[in-house]
Amino acid sequence: LSSNSPFWLGMDAGLKSYRCKVFDKFPRTNLPDYFPSWGEYENFIKLLIKTNCIDNAKKIWWDIRPHPFFNTLEFRVCDIPMRVEETIALAALIQATVAKLYKLYAANQGFRLYRRALLMENKWRAARYGIDGKLIDFGKQTEVPERELIEEYLEFVDDVLDELDSRKEVEYVREIMKMGTGADRQLKVFRETGDMKAVVDYIIEETEVGLGEAVSDIPTAKAV
Repeated sequence: LSSNSPFWLGMDAGLKSYRCKVFDKFPRTNLPDYFPSWGEYENFIKLLIKTNCIDNAKKIWWDIRPHPFFNTLEFRVCDIPMRVEETIALAALIQATVAKLYKLYAANQGFRLYRRALLMENKWRAARYGIDGKLIDFGKQTEVPERELIEEYLEFVDDVLDELDSRKEVEYVREIMKMGTGADRQLKVFRETGDMKAVVDYIIEETEVGLGEAVSDIPTAKAV
């Protein structure tokens, strides 16, 4: 949904999110391993600091990480969207995901755990094809169009949206699916014009969409 980096050095990179592949070149990036407890995670960080790999936990650049100084969980996997509305929608969807998972945890409901290698397969597909590819449904052990899985995802978080007062913001995800991701829209402009300058002009125009709103009109997300 956030894919917005289809070009590299002025050329079509062949991926909807080339940024994540560039970022993969750095250490301590990508999807983290599974840590069964907070204590094991802390021991991992202490070992890296002790052996001079890092000087603090901010040097961990995974797609998702606990922030070492703020009491927050950071989701770092997304490209930067062009529109404010897209950014708010993705933030609201992530917030709803955390709220739903916590709700299940509080009800003592377990979670399915899948191998990191399998998750990486889906991440690659998402980076390559954006919302128009297929992802692996691990439970069904089959490929499913990503648009169908996004609808299942929205249904999964639906029962926490009113509590978070974020239904309108999350519903904008369907607007993203209709108009295409930022990468889709950039590529459309490039294929119509063959001009990277036209793409840059389009990015500027899209970034300005919604910025005329008063600050008071921008919704404030409730804490999870």
